[in-house]
Amino acid sequence: MSAVVTGCERCGSALEVGDLRCPICALSVAEPRERGVLLEKVQAKVVRCVTCGASLEYSAEVKAPRCAFCASVMQVETMADPLEQAEAFLPFTVDEAAAREALGRFLGEKRFFRPSDLAASAALQSLRPMWWPAWGFTAGARVSWTADSNAGSRRSAWAPHSGQEAMSFENILVSASRGLTERECEKLAEHYQLGTQEQAPRGPEDAQVERFDVTRSGARKQILAAVEALAAEEMKHEHVPGSSVRNLHVAVVLSSLETKRYALPAYVLAYQYRGKVYRVVVHGQDAGVVLGDAPLSWAKVVLVVGAVLLVLALLVLVFTN
Repeated sequence: MSAVVTGCERCGSALEVGDLRCPICALSVAEPRERGVLLEKVQAKVVRCVTCGASLEYSAEVKAPRCAFCASVMQVETMADPLEQAEAFLPFTVDEAAAREALGRFLGEKRFFRPSDLAASAALQSLRPMWWPAWGFTAGARVSWTADSNAGSRRSAWAPHSGQEAMSFENILVSASRGLTERECEKLAEHYQLGTQEQAPRGPEDAQVERFDVTRSGARKQILAAVEALAAEEMKHEHVPGSSVRNLHVAVVLSSLETKRYALPAYVLAYQYRGKVYRVVVHGQDAGVVLGDAPLSWAKVVLVVGAVLLVLALLVLVFTN
């Protein structure tokens, strides 16, 4: 886990380098000092996308005038480095050739609303290996819940229930990426092998690292939301009595929180079809996981809409005669 530097003055919870607030009670953390002198913040250079806001580690060797996520212009900026760089890198186990093959399979999928010539006409425009940032957390929490269920409902359809449970969560990943969407990150996170983590990046030479822009305490809302979602799912299936549940609400109070900053591998590919560019993300450790956009065949869309309207018109004629 991240290096612990001290404890919270109010609740005693462990604090990490870069915390602005206690992740448990939210008490503000004083600026780090050494022998009574305010420590000077380290300055770091990053390249930041002017459109999506993703920031990548600056490297004079790896020139990146365009954002790997959305192809917008990037600019160099200097920022005070709050030590939010990754401490655990997962290695690439999918090479670039396999990523291209995965794109080919994605384009070749037979889906009704896709153009029939998509696989033949699409052209690969770029392929960028990336490590995107995520917090891995282990947390303890006290979860209070209320819900209606059919247990004990007697003559009514529903009966109220409530309770409290002590719960723990281990190795849960929460996205810290600006370049990838929440949906993309959630789908990718399910397939990483956290046991393969290494201290240094290992992958393609031109792979870039997306930076953590927010401290752990700044990400407290995302972490708490993830805990609430997981708690609600477990409550629904394990703790709320009855076979039918509605109006489930949970309130979470964290009792402990340890985090680790991960860099997770993925390929971001762009392909062009009839003058328009689309993005696809291929998992860096499982080439079977491919997420992306594809064009619609508007001729097929118009055909389906026309058929639906024709059926509706026939139904109107039948019921009016």
